[in-house]
Parts: sequence; C-alpha cells; structure tokens
Amino acid sequence: MEPETEEQTVESEAVDAALEEISGLWEQGQAFAESLLRPWNAYQVGIALAILLVAIILRRTFGPRVRAWMAAREGWPTWRMRILVVIHTRLQMIFYVVLIWLVILVMREVTWPSRTFLLTVIAELVTAWLFVAFATRLIRSNLMRAIVRYGAWIFVTLAILNLQDEAAAILDSVGFNLGEARLSLLTLVQAVLVVAVLVFVARFLTVSATGRIEKNEEISPSMRVLAKKFLQVAFYGLAIYVGLRLTGIDLTGLAVLSGAIGVGLGFGLQKVVSNLVSGVIILLDKSIKPGDVISLGETFGWINSLGARYVSVVTRDGKEYLIPNEDLITSQVVNWSHSNDFVRLDIHFGTAYGDDPHEVRRLAIEAAQGVDRVLSHRPPVCHVVGFGDSSVDYILRFWISDPTGGLTNIRGNVFLALWDTFQANDINIPFPQREVRMLEDRPEQGD
Repeated sequence: MEPETEEQTVESEAVDAALEEISGLWEQGQAFAESLLRPWNAYQVGIALAILLVAIILRRTFGPRVRAWMAAREGWPTWRMRILVVIHTRLQMIFYVVLIWLVILVMREVTWPSRTFLLTVIAELVTAWLFVAFATRLIRSNLMRAIVRYGAWIFVTLAILNLQDEAAAILDSVGFNLGEARLSLLTLVQAVLVVAVLVFVARFLTVSATGRIEKNEEISPSMRVLAKKFLQVAFYGLAIYVGLRLTGIDLTGLAVLSGAIGVGLGFGLQKVVSNLVSGVIILLDKSIKPGDVISLGETFGWINSLGARYVSVVTRDGKEYLIPNEDLITSQVVNWSHSNDFVRLDIHFGTAYGDDPHEVRRLAIEAAQGVDRVLSHRPPVCHVVGFGDSSVDYILRFWISDPTGGLTNIRGNVFLALWDTFQANDINIPFPQREVRMLEDRPEQGD
C-alpha cells in the first residue's frame, strides 16, 4: 500500500475530529432529552407551551383591532406606517416575549432560580429571534434580508446554547484543497456572512451617493448614469474583495481557475461583453441620454433609461423597447434632441391653379402660427416647390420644441388648420378626376 500523503493525513484527522464532535453533540442531545423528563423541566416545557397558546389567543383577539386602528391613521408618514406593519406582523412573538419574561420574573420570586433555567433559555432565544427579525427589516433586498436573518438566527441560537466551538469544528472539518489553500465549509459560511454585511454597507453608500448625484443639476444626465454605474461596480467589487480577504481566503489560489473561466466566458458571452462596452461608450460620448427622442429603424420614442446591456425606449403607444447598446453603436440613429430640442417638420400640400400662390402662402403661414406647439420665434415658412398635373405644389415648414409630445399629432393639427383656413377663404384643394365618355355605336359600312 502507498503511504498516506500529508494532505490525506490532515484530512483524516479533521474527519476524525468532526466525528468526535458529532458524537459529543449526540450525547449532549440525549442527556438534554432525558433531562426533560425530570418534573421541573417538564413543567417548564408545559409552561412555555401554555404561554405560546396565550400569545396565539391574544394575537387573534387584538390583531384585527390593531389592524383597524392602523387603517384609521390617515396622513401618517410612510416610515411610521411601515413600523406599525412590522409590529403587527410580529405581534404574536411580541406577546410571547413579554409574557414569558413576566412569568420568569414571578417564578424567580416564588421558587428557586434553577426551576426557571429552561424558560430563561427559551426566552433568550425568542427575544434574540425577535430582535433579529426587526433589525433585518432595514434591509431592502429580499435575498440579502433572508441571508442575514437566517444567518443571524443560527448564530444567536448557537451562542445562547453555547455550541459555537462544536459547530465551528464540524464545519471546519468539511472542506477541500484548492492548490495550497484549503476551503472549508466554515470559511465559506464566514465569507457569506461577512460579504453579505459588506454588500449591505456598499448598497447603503451607493444609494446615498447616487441620490446626491441625481440632485446635482450641473452634471449631464449621461454622466450621472456613468457615475452611478461606476460607483456600483467600485463599491460592490470592493465589498466582495475585502470580505473574502477578511475571512482568510487566498485569492491568488483562484487566479488560474478564474482565468480559465474568464476565457470560456469570453467566447460564450461575446454579445454581452460587446453590449457592456457599447454602453460605456454611449455614456462617455454623450450621443444619447435619458429624455432624448430617437428613431432607430421603425422604432420612434424617447429614452427612458440607460442600462448596462440595453437602452429602454418608450414609444407614443406605450410600448417599451429594450434595444441592445451594440445596435445604437453600429446602426444609424436619428436623435431628434441631441444638441437641442428644436425639431423642424415639413408638410406637403397642393392648391388649384386658379388660386393666387401669394395668397395661399400667406394663409398657410397664418394657419400654422395659430396651432399650439408651433414656435412663434421661429416662424413657419411656405414655398412653392413645383407645378403638378392638377395642382400647384407647396411645402410648409414649422418648428416645435417638444418632440416628446409626438410628431404625428402636431402634423394632423396643422393639416386641420390648413383645411379650415382654405375653406374660409375659398382656396380649392384639387384631387384627380377621371371623365368617361360613352361613344354611340356606328353603322357598319359595307365594302
């Protein structure tokens, strides 16, 4: 047989130590179960269950009344109502904590302290769980809140039961070697908890910083988006790096593995990386920004938001298109409000040859000036552009400063104004006419 290596010896010793810890915990659990059969321990368990029943009754009795009282609190701040909702949700646990501590205080006065030992442990556990439940409500992310809450519940339970060393030994015995570094389950749990706390802090800092950036009117919208993305990457990346370093994970051992994974992802995620890089280029060159009105192919709308992978464009009919950033870089984009919000629109129409062209131009300009949204400091102009088969052709040009309000509707309003003005001044709008003549039959001529 080949002699065991040093790594195998260490692993076998760790497994043996873990088995001993598990065996010790099993013996402690058996001893605890047997102690519950003692009279006063059984009495304490019965008292704890009785208090739970009373807490359930109180919750069902006062819960609806508290909810009705909350519904009648109109005009209260949102933060105060959220606190009331959390209290109402944990009302049964609150009743249980208050009742069990009152019972412990009374029993300590009338009997020996040892007869409240089990109740005290239960009260400490429930109180700690209630405090953790309230504290984790400050975390907005549901995933992060669940991780911190369950992790804190497990930690305080082990601390109150004085089982930290045994649990740490069992978790540390389960692991594997990655190069010269060893990753155990204990290290991973510590890393998750530390990184979760640091990510929560990073999220708080990011929200605070981005809020100030949004309020700064001196920064352009595109630079605001770029600054927010940079802060998110910087804070979250720093939180993960510091968290892993604090837990003792040697990141240099993961360099080769991460490099191989990076090469594989580079081939499989070319489009994703391209969109990410295109998004950074869009933010840097300020070609588009939130609020701009753009046309891309058949899509016309205004930019709602700039994302890391796509741009959200909302059309006039309420549809929201998620256009990849790469398409905005490689395709021809019409930005109606790139340097300013002024947009010139053209309308083509024709009148009969019997109408005076000078009068038609004057009336067309007056009709356009009377339409809302048509700018007066950039007055409309009208020109003759040709002589058609049945009409004199004109083009009417006018300016607007709010393309987000729509283009088709303003064109329609100007057409209606032209129609009303031409009707009032006897200006004729010709249309194609066809005349059919019926020829009578002629007698056939003989040879």
